[in-house]
Amino acid sequence: MSRTLGLGIIGAGEVFQVCHGPCLLLLSHLFKIESICDLSAKTVDHCAIKFHIPHKTTAPQEVIEHPNVEVVFILTSDDSHAPLACASLKAGKHVFIEKPVTLSLPSLESVIDAEKNAPNGARVFVGYMRRYAPSFLEAFKREIATIPKILYARVRDFSGPNTSFVNQSGTFQVKNSDYPHSASEERDARLEGLFKEAFPNEPITDERKKYCRFLGSLGSHDISLMREVLGFPEDVVAVSCNDPFYTAMMTFRNADGSTFSTTYESGIDQVPMFDAHMAVYGAKKRVTIKYDSPYVKGLPIYVEVDEVNERGEAQHRSVLSSYEDAYTAELQELYESLVNGKPIKSTVSDAKQDLQIYDMMYRRLSQQI
Repeated sequence: MSRTLGLGIIGAGEVFQVCHGPCLLLLSHLFKIESICDLSAKTVDHCAIKFHIPHKTTAPQEVIEHPNVEVVFILTSDDSHAPLACASLKAGKHVFIEKPVTLSLPSLESVIDAEKNAPNGARVFVGYMRRYAPSFLEAFKREIATIPKILYARVRDFSGPNTSFVNQSGTFQVKNSDYPHSASEERDARLEGLFKEAFPNEPITDERKKYCRFLGSLGSHDISLMREVLGFPEDVVAVSCNDPFYTAMMTFRNADGSTFSTTYESGIDQVPMFDAHMAVYGAKKRVTIKYDSPYVKGLPIYVEVDEVNERGEAQHRSVLSSYEDAYTAELQELYESLVNGKPIKSTVSDAKQDLQIYDMMYRRLSQQI
């Protein structure tokens, strides 16, 4: 019989109530939520009852110090990720941290340092759930491996309004506003510090702030996925910032030394359709993985293949590796890593590459201005 990991949740908002909370309930043979924290006392009360959590608090340190908590889930806003991760690691607790780890490279380095010095061998697992989807790990990567030379790739994420999907998810999220008066000021101060680190010696304009926040939220899904498939880009050729849509053109190199371009395009409008995919083009084969909204549990993730067959005919295949949702697959991987010693793929060092790419994009933006 498998042992259960004791979890502490910091941040009881949308991503917990809609995504992680329901999955963790269904994985009760692997995990037990021992403690939950949010700045909103009403939200904590709601979640403690709904998800059967014995300890609740509005003080994050109480979760970190709880004797039954082995893994701290950090599901708060981006600005508080690094400080909470460092405090958890200092206490010898494993950390699951929702992407992005943080918004600046110096801030991320503080987490790497904290993990190196953490007692009890505490480790960090970064929540890039799209990279744990069975259709990505199996069908998509398998089909990509049969393309001798990549000629072009496209990464797109037009997510539509989250509220529309959340309201239809059946998770019945609650939102409360009983936050301490000082919370917004403290959050703004942390963000300003991160912006200064992300844009050293540059004016901190509204455009740069929005760009930074956007890449940290929606962009981190796609850039991370792109890295795992294509590697690290050699250059960011151009960027376009037209809030709420952002684009970039990057160059990559094949194993034979040839180069190819990749377009990254992402944005949020009010059309309730989720268009998130990655497409890779070869001379005789195109492979696309299509993600649906993660806010509705169990929507399938398909891989579409268009190719020239042995008779010279156009052929289309649609592949579905599993109906298991990406969050469930990710959480099972977390368990395997922390209990059975499986190496962690989405480490903080891995996540650092996202911020390095963002930095390349920021520099290109500065050169274009």
